Amino acid sequence: MKRLWEVKEPRFATGKMPRLCALLALLFAAGCSLCAADVGTFTPCLQFFYRSWPPKGLAGTPICQRFINKYRFATLYSRPRRSPWFSAYLYTVPAGKRPSASWKFEPQLAYPGGDGNMEQFPPGPLDQNIVESQAVQLDYINSTYSRGHLNPSLHHMSHDTRSSTFTLTNVVPQKNGSNDGPWELLEHSVNHTLATYCLGDAYVVTGIIPYRNDEHWLKNHRVAVPEYMWSAYCCPKYNQSLPKELTNAFPTYAGIGRNDPNSSEEIVPVDKTVKKQFRGYDVRNMSLETLEMYLKDRFNTVVSVFYEQCTGSDLTENT
Repeated sequence: MKRLWEVKEPRFATGKMPRLCALLALLFAAGCSLCAADVGTFTPCLQFFYRSWPPKGLAGTPICQRFINKYRFATLYSRPRRSPWFSAYLYTVPAGKRPSASWKFEPQLAYPGGDGNMEQFPPGPLDQNIVESQAVQLDYINSTYSRGHLNPSLHHMSHDTRSSTFTLTNVVPQKNGSNDGPWELLEHSVNHTLATYCLGDAYVVTGIIPYRNDEHWLKNHRVAVPEYMWSAYCCPKYNQSLPKELTNAFPTYAGIGRNDPNSSEEIVPVDKTVKKQFRGYDVRNMSLETLEMYLKDRFNTVVSVFYEQCTGSDLTENT
């Protein structure tokens, strides 16, 4: 079956081919991609996945998130939910201040032939194709949910990459008690752990778990609200001299956070001693195997986050 993003190859006069190939090579070197769409395939941005292997088991629309003509991270997007299933990225030690929240959208979700670079929301009324294809800022205004990053700006060094995380295709409706509390602590903990002990590339995938039955929505079925958020990292090369409390945290580790204080405690128990504003938004750290067990149970299919669960030979290094 022909994919929607496939196009027929144009025919060129033989004498023009060398010049055309040279031009395409220069554009590719500059970070542009004319031969592959940014929406519909992960092919142009496989570098954000361990062993170039995207997570298996979840269905959605792949987005290679491009900003200022450079791929920054990857997202599996749900068009019906107008929110992402997961975002995948390479962790780098952060530098500088947090960028201002300049929110963006994905043009190719609205127009398949549109610009592959994410764009800032313009002032005034939006094109209806944009409104129908993805979440917009009005969906979050006057709601009880914040814009919860899956790929956080905290986990990046480059200012442009940090700015690229402020796209609504990378966020889900997240309660402030989670976003400003236990989930924020998890992001800082992962940042410290990877910055201190990971010696090579660190691959991170952060996603959501939907409600099992009664889905929750923003603005009358506009944007689906997740019941839980999850995150996992894969650091193939790490310092073997780990403190005792981190001996099980490499090469991979994971966590699930509550996004609904009224959810059952089967997956994540509630610590009733924490401050009231954060109560019911606990995060439970766990192994990758345990995370994938919960994902399988909720999605009714095997979900594999990393290639061979981030295992292999020569993973560690003494320092």
